[in-house]
Amino acid sequence: MLEARFAADWLAIWPEKAPVGLAVSGGPDSLALLLLAQATLSGAFKVATVDHGLRPESADEARYVAGICADLGIPHETLTIALLSGPALQERAREARYQALGEWAVRHGLAAIATAHHADDQAETLMMRLSRGAGVRGLAAMRAIAPLPGNRDCLLLRPLLGWRRDDLAKIVVAAGIEPVLDPSNRDHRFERVRMRAVLTSLTEIDPQSIAASARHLAEADAAIDWAAEHCLAAVRTTGGVACWDHRGVPRVVALRVLERILLDLGSPKPRGNALARWHDRLSAGEIATLAGVRGDGRRAEWRFATTPKPRRVPDPCEGRP
Repeated sequence: MLEARFAADWLAIWPEKAPVGLAVSGGPDSLALLLLAQATLSGAFKVATVDHGLRPESADEARYVAGICADLGIPHETLTIALLSGPALQERAREARYQALGEWAVRHGLAAIATAHHADDQAETLMMRLSRGAGVRGLAAMRAIAPLPGNRDCLLLRPLLGWRRDDLAKIVVAAGIEPVLDPSNRDHRFERVRMRAVLTSLTEIDPQSIAASARHLAEADAAIDWAAEHCLAAVRTTGGVACWDHRGVPRVVALRVLERILLDLGSPKPRGNALARWHDRLSAGEIATLAGVRGDGRRAEWRFATTPKPRRVPDPCEGRP
């Protein structure tokens, strides 16, 4: 029954026949993903374990996963990366892990990487972002299918977002496999661990319901993108100047349009609340610049153009001995 459920969840996000890779750390979640995939995907996948080298046990844990894969007849590779301890460790580890998995996927011609993120992870992510005042895009949290971070040519699959952590652990116990327990998952220096403790203490809150809310927000986010695409059709660009009549467009949609205008004019994607502040200044009829793009909000039709780079004034003493 569990295998049929997983097969349905898998096909819902990945009906393709292209080969995929599984990221398996040896923890109960990823081992459950491995066992479910082995039972339903006919071996049409490879497995990789990322060794961050942050703990003395990590190399042994990677070898442990390799042994399990060998017993199951599944190709396995350990990806070793060098990561120093320091600030924002979990964020840097995540970026390095996805980079290593992306490079591995390219080497083996894999179309996607699947991870074992589940409903409890989704609930923690949404609550963390809610505490930071995230918008709809952020509150949509993790998507079942998305571009692999740092590698737009490879997809990231999360087939277990509807599954609970405890259910996955039971699959591993039933298979007679001892999972690896990462001590960082109990380290309260990390925000996710603190949020996990909060959610555990709030027994009246169901993580699956929170995860369902994240799915609904993802649908709302897609609707905003759809509306923004229709608005972008009305943007006129002549001589490097983009013009857009913003009247009647809801603020949340206008923010997406402004983001695309910035990107189309060659500017980097803005971070934080900078885009919202820019929008509000333009709405107030001001002239404001963001990421090298000058916006003129004095008319109903806003105008945008890249600002000229400052000319370098030669140093009269440059080159003299």
